[in-house]
This record gives sequence, C-alpha cells and structure tokens, in this order.
Amino acid sequence: MAAETRQLAAWAAKLTYADLPRATVEATKRLFADWVFCAHAGASYRVISAMEAMASDVGGDAKGPASTFSGGPRAPYWAAYLNAGAGHVVEQDDLHNASVVHPATVVFPAAWAVAQAKGKSAKDFITASVVGYEVACRAGILLGREHYRVWHVTSTAGTLGAAAAASSLLGLDTDGVLNALGSAGTQTAGLWEFLATAADSKQVHCAHAAGTGVQSAFLAAHGVTGSHNVLLGKQGMFAGMVPGVDLSSADPSRLLPVPGRFQIDDSSFKFHASCRHTHPSADGLLAIMEAHNLAAGDIARVDCHVHQEALNVLGPAEAAASVHQSKFSMGFVLGVLANGRSAQLADFSDARLSDPEVRAFQKKVHMHLDRTVDAAFPAKWTARVVVTTTDGRVIEEDVQTPKGDPGNSLSDDEFLGKWRRLIDYAGRGERVDVDQLARELLALEEREDMDGLL
Repeated sequence: MAAETRQLAAWAAKLTYADLPRATVEATKRLFADWVFCAHAGASYRVISAMEAMASDVGGDAKGPASTFSGGPRAPYWAAYLNAGAGHVVEQDDLHNASVVHPATVVFPAAWAVAQAKGKSAKDFITASVVGYEVACRAGILLGREHYRVWHVTSTAGTLGAAAAASSLLGLDTDGVLNALGSAGTQTAGLWEFLATAADSKQVHCAHAAGTGVQSAFLAAHGVTGSHNVLLGKQGMFAGMVPGVDLSSADPSRLLPVPGRFQIDDSSFKFHASCRHTHPSADGLLAIMEAHNLAAGDIARVDCHVHQEALNVLGPAEAAASVHQSKFSMGFVLGVLANGRSAQLADFSDARLSDPEVRAFQKKVHMHLDRTVDAAFPAKWTARVVVTTTDGRVIEEDVQTPKGDPGNSLSDDEFLGKWRRLIDYAGRGERVDVDQLARELLALEEREDMDGLL
C-alpha cells in the first residue's frame, strides 16, 4: 500500500503549470478569489482576534514576508495559521463533495505564505494549489465516511494537502514530499465534539492544518524524515482514524491521480452562509416557496430527507445557542431562509438568534434519514424536501444539484454579489475595491509574485 502513496507524492513533485488545462487554471483562480473574500469577512471575528493575540503571546508576532488578513505580515507558519482560520469562520468557503473537505481554507493559506516567503510566481502558486487540493481530497476520499463521523476531515486530510502545496513551492522531490506528508500525518487532529457546545475549535482545526502543513514541508526541506506510508501503514492514519473499519478494507487506488483530471475542478462554491449539509434542503425549501408564492406563515411543516452525515453534524447544533452554531442547525437555517428568502452572512446575527419568527419556524423543521439520498452521498449531496402547508397541501422538491455545485455554479454576477456582501459585512468597503480586487485575482497568473494582494 506504500506504492500508491509514493505515486501520489511523485505526481505532486513533478506537476508543472504547463500540465494544467486552461479550465483548471480558471477554476483555481476563482476558488482562490472566493476564499480571499471569505478571509476578509472573517478576519475581524472574535475568535480570529484571539488567535492572533495567542500567536503574539507565543512569539509569532515577528514581522515576516507573508500577508495576513487580520494584521501585519508574519512568518509563513503564522500567516498560514491565521489566514486559514479567517477564511473558514464565515462558513462560505468551498467544499469538495466526494471527500467532504473544505480545501481552500487549508491549501491556499499554506501555499500563499510559502510563495511569498520564497518569492514564487503566481503560476507556481496555482500549480501548488492544484497539488494541495489533489492530495487533500484524495486523502479524504480514502479515509471515507466512517472517518468523517468523528474526525473533521478538513483538518485531518487538509493537513496533508497543505503540506503537499508547500512542498511543491519548496521544490521537494518525491522522498521530500513523502517526508512532509509523514510529518503532517502524524500531527493531524480535529474532532467534531466541539459542535455540541458551540466551541470555537473549527477555526483552530483549519489553522492547525495549514500551519502544520507549512511546518512539515519546511521540516522535510531541512532533512527531517517522516513516515512514507502515513496514510496506509499498519499504524497509520487509516488504521487509527477510521473507526470500525479494518485496514484491509482500504482502497489505495483512491490515492492515484487520474491523468488529465484534477480534484480541484470538482470543488463546489457555497451560496448560503451555513453548513453545506443544510444547502440541498435550503435550495428545496426556497424553490417551493418561490414556485408556490408561500410565506413562512403558510407553512405548517417541513420534512427534510437527508443523508446520515447531515443528521450527525446538524443534530448536535439544533439548539442554535450562538451565531456560529446556528449555521449548523437545519431548523434555524431554514427558519432564516423562510423569513426573508435569504440565508446570507448578514442574515445570521445575535438579533436573529432571538427572532421569535425564526425560532417558531425552526420547530416546524424535521430531518429524516433517506436511504436513496444516503446512498448517493458523498459523491452527490442531495435532499428531498416535503412542505405541508397550513391549508393541507403537500409539496415536494427533489434537489439533485445544489446551488454552487459543478453544473449549477454561481454566475459572474452572483460571485460579485457574494463577494460584495462579504466585504460589506466585514466593514471593509472603504479599504477594498471589490471589482478591482476581483479583476486582479481572476488574472492571477499574470503576476510575477504573490505580494501586494492585500
């Protein structure tokens, strides 16, 4: 099983910008742009300010070459750490369906920090980002659903992706990439238990993954060795982090890149500002309300037929005791959507937490395991929504391709609208020209370096 990991590392070490199809370059630039605006919006959150203060307390405040959204430039490790947290906290960064990884917020901050530190071009950054996505997503696919039930796969598989992206920029060979993955894999972490008490750990997960990825690549560059079979060894990640599944059941072929196809092309953009598990049902409810001209008061009951992971992740957050936790409550998200036809960033606030109409609608929402929906997951994130109206009608909507998925992506105007909302929410409208920054980011490959974007 070590052979497949070596093949993935060899691919990562050899990939060049010339190997990338134009469509993959365009997808990478748009994903990076989307993450940049998410990080702007999240940079002033309380948890990010606290993480920045912690970094300074432990000696991470020394000025370095890498930009941060929340303050001044820092050393690569700390820039990656802080930017990763900032890019995830608003819950609008991308998601790769098949792996259930949010790759942007762990891969891009690691790659950006190292690119700035080493004076690499934007083309080098794009190439490294494609490498990071491939490794993170393939690791997530390998680890599978049982891993995801306990472990936050963005943090676990994402650490490997961040290490791979940083390794690409450092020019590591196959053994060097394997050493970086070994050091990254032995440090992975991230447990879902934080949801039960609305803890801040999700941002720490992403920060740790990005920072550890950078650290692991630099360790390898300086000759520190790591396991060359950290994913599939007898005491590796699969053996230790996939509950109830024997190592012999692992499918190592899932690690192998497919010529001419890249995992980054399959990543989805988030339209609603909530946990991705809520999106198919949110799309279904919105479609029903718009098609039948329903108001929240016209709805007596909403039944959401979902996959098991939606029940696992959303169930513990149903109390919705904080703004962040409310984004993981199916009832609350649909309550926000029903009372305004919108579930954007500004729609989640302390005021909405105490909104009696939202809370009343929340009680109307019920989730059920659907075997057909569950069988399609995670390759497809679908839902069946059944609305019962107060006058007795029963209306059903089957959502097969949620808004933001490949095949149903956002339009250019919808992207700009999302990015303007993110900047406005952050109060950075006077500092950030959305149209100009978008143009720069979408022409990224023309840049000789990755400085000057903030």
